[in-house]
Amino acid sequence: MNDIPLSMLFSILAALLIISAFFSGSETALMTLNRYRLQHLVKKKHRGAVKTHQLLKRPDRLIGLILLGNNFVNILASSLATVIAIRIGGDEAIAPATALLTIVVLIFSEVTPKTLGAIKPEMLAFLSAWIYVPLLKLFYPIVWIVNLISGLILRIFGINTKKTKSETLNKEELKSIVSDANHLMPSRYQKMLLSILDLESASVEDIMTHRNDIVGIDLEDSIEEIIEQLQNSPHTRLPVYKKNIDRVIGFIHLRTILSQIHQGDFDKQNITDSLIKPFFIPVTTSIHSQMQIFKAEKLRIGLVVDEYGDVQGLVTLDDLIQEIVGEFIIEEPSINQQQDGSFLIDASVTVRELNRLMQWELPTEGPKTLNGLIIEYLETIPKSGTSIKLYGHILEIVKCDENTVKQVKYQLLATS
Repeated sequence: MNDIPLSMLFSILAALLIISAFFSGSETALMTLNRYRLQHLVKKKHRGAVKTHQLLKRPDRLIGLILLGNNFVNILASSLATVIAIRIGGDEAIAPATALLTIVVLIFSEVTPKTLGAIKPEMLAFLSAWIYVPLLKLFYPIVWIVNLISGLILRIFGINTKKTKSETLNKEELKSIVSDANHLMPSRYQKMLLSILDLESASVEDIMTHRNDIVGIDLEDSIEEIIEQLQNSPHTRLPVYKKNIDRVIGFIHLRTILSQIHQGDFDKQNITDSLIKPFFIPVTTSIHSQMQIFKAEKLRIGLVVDEYGDVQGLVTLDDLIQEIVGEFIIEEPSINQQQDGSFLIDASVTVRELNRLMQWELPTEGPKTLNGLIIEYLETIPKSGTSIKLYGHILEIVKCDENTVKQVKYQLLATS
């Protein structure tokens, strides 16, 4: 060693520090690489991504190889720095050389390359994969022994390295990713994706038209009243019943019946002959499941019933689609902002829609409408002019009747 020129020793030391920097930076890059983007690049046959993906299938072997190489290089660099220090200044120079080497390794072989690896993981990971694949084959016996000993030590603490779970996302984690993707997609598409992810947790009861608001044909009415209702109906499909909605006998499609209205012998029998068999939906059916049922049965409308068979509401395919792309469907808004900054809210609005439009977090497990939530909270029917603090939001009752709240006012500045 004494025969080797100092210039050569310094060159070897610099090379070792560069190699150490490579190990440190590539380790960070490989471990922080976006696995989902990596899978996407693998499908596109990116050669560097394919090799990286193969390495990451066994991260224990990869980490073993990197640490083996990095520690060997750092120890060798430390020994070489000691030799250089002795040749320059004797034994007294060992301590200063050690301190100087520590600073150099920390800055140039640890912090800087690892920061680069975290910022540009793909660049370093794909490059290093071409080096690590042959190195792993070359040093596989040593890596295998090191991993074996490490695995035995971990087993002492009850950790089995062979039982590793694949990296998956649950629904809430996926919703968080979509919520943070503002710069990648328009906000309307972002809201649609969030609505789709939320379909499984919502039931038809959350979006149905309540039985009190169902527009239908009562066969007990006169034929003149029925004809007028058919001609002026804004809906294309109507339930047909006798006396009340619980006695529904079918659905009528206006396109089928309107062509018969002007016939001289048109009567109620024409209506009953044109009826479509009613379809009933359990109140607990999820929105996602109901969309599949509508598709399989080729239906567009159904009546929601409770466990006793009583009709609770009505759901259409348009309602289900509106839950996802509601902002594209033009209808009378449930919430209107006033000139003074306050909001007039139709109390029949569903809690889910209110949460979505106002960015609130009202509970959705109980009552499905704002009216129901207010009545449950107060345990009575409030009078007009009453103000309440509902889950942190101050609301003023504007309109109500004997058994329901019709309209409330929300002042943005009054929230707490």
